[in-house]
Amino acid sequence: MDEKRPKTKLVPVPSKSIIPERNLGKPPIMEVLRLGIDFGGLTAVDDFNLTLSHTEIAGLIGPNGAGKTTIFNLLTKVYEPTRGTILLHGKDTHGMNTAQVNRAGIARTFQNIRLFSNLSVEDNVKLGLHNQIGYGMFSGIMRLPRYWKEEKHAHEKAMELLSIFDMQDLRGHRAGALPYGAQRRLEIVRALATNPSLLLLDEPAAGMNPSETGELMENIVKIRDVFQISVLLIEHDMKLVMGICEGICVLNFGKIIAKGTPGEVQNDPVVIEAYLGRRGEEDRRAES
Repeated sequence: MDEKRPKTKLVPVPSKSIIPERNLGKPPIMEVLRLGIDFGGLTAVDDFNLTLSHTEIAGLIGPNGAGKTTIFNLLTKVYEPTRGTILLHGKDTHGMNTAQVNRAGIARTFQNIRLFSNLSVEDNVKLGLHNQIGYGMFSGIMRLPRYWKEEKHAHEKAMELLSIFDMQDLRGHRAGALPYGAQRRLEIVRALATNPSLLLLDEPAAGMNPSETGELMENIVKIRDVFQISVLLIEHDMKLVMGICEGICVLNFGKIIAKGTPGEVQNDPVVIEAYLGRRGEEDRRAES
């Protein structure tokens, strides 16, 4: 898959970020400017800058404890930044809560799966469609024609989304009874149900075997192309990251230490040292 896909040329933009060349002149999906957060006397993230453009697949990587999930929590307003600005479609998200940011176009998955385990697969997806429900409480209680019309639409939409991962035949299964990999996929489907313009995936390949990871890579690209959305992912599986990401941002101790294409990042001595330590870098040079 990696060999067949054309290489993306990244170019600098005024914010000192890099984006795919095809998106020059287009307004970004998201701009993150000098973002930071302190917990007491500890600075967890500092001076984080990122620009995400249309239909871009980008990666956020770094050693354990680098601050990657904290970045996701800041972008989705689980945490309120201590400083900095997050612009979504040019609009400042300051003052928004998590639900408002989701309605504005950001959806995410989590390191630890957060499904409604006792509900069915289909009902989990329908919960993601809540922003698109067109009937009120009275119509729902009285089961008026509007209710049945919207429920039919929600069922059809849920089946369409589940078909992305060939999970439509599991619609009646209890979500908590699914295998781990299937629960991961269901969480992505539920996120897509909110109709995002930016999808944040927090370690989507965690717990998957190599075959499942390969399928996931293909499906992330398919999701980007079919839904015409941008994807930002955190992942420790470097084969996945290097295989589908156009641009990669490397974080260490809450600070960006490198940005670039997969090839540039993979061969950056600073990145190698962050992952392997100085001894690992010396061994790598000796081997080459």
